[in-house]
Amino acid sequence: MNFILLFGPQAVGKMTVGKELAKITDLKLFHNHMTIDLLVPLFGFTPEMWRLCHMFRKEIIKSAAASGMNGIIFTTVWAFSEPPTTKVAGF
Repeated sequence: MNFILLFGPQAVGKMTVGKELAKITDLKLFHNHMTIDLLVPLFGFTPEMWRLCHMFRKEIIKSAAASGMNGIIFTTVWAFSEPPTTKVAGF
């Protein structure tokens, strides 16, 4: 499976770039707000929301890889100003 990761600070156009890439490739766009927008109304910006968000993202990407689709374009905020963690792109 092909995987394109678009990352950067908030509101710099990651999703816009992803939409344009999806138009010229046969890759599906999986932007970060697809999971955030689902969970924030239920849990707010809480540790539980982020736990579920990361779990959903990981499982969706695993399922996409197993499905035989050509690939996905994934967007995420990568906050270089934050202390390092063991998680990359929310995984």
